[in-house]
Amino acid sequence: MAVLNVSVVAADHEVWTGEASMVVARTVEGQIGILPGHEPLLAILAEGEVRVTLNGGESITASADDGFLSVENNTVTIVARQAELV
Repeated sequence: MAVLNVSVVAADHEVWTGEASMVVARTVEGQIGILPGHEPLLAILAEGEVRVTLNGGESITASADDGFLSVENNTVTIVARQAELV
C-alpha cells in the first residue's frame, strides 16, 4: 500500500516529518484532502489546522499560518511562516 511522506516545516524549524495515509489542510480555496496517488498540486495555505493521519489511524494536528502546500510523487510538503503541533 502506498504511503505519503509528509513534512510540516515552519520558517525556522521542522515541526513534524514522517509517513502518513492522509493529510487534510485548509487552503485559500477551501479544505483539501490528500491521499496517496494524488495529482501534483501547489496551493496557498489559509490560516488553520493541518491534520495528518498516520498509517495506524492516529492523528497529528498542527496549526499553520501563511504558507503553501506542495504535493508530488506521494510527497506532501507544508511550509508555513508559523507552524506548531497542537
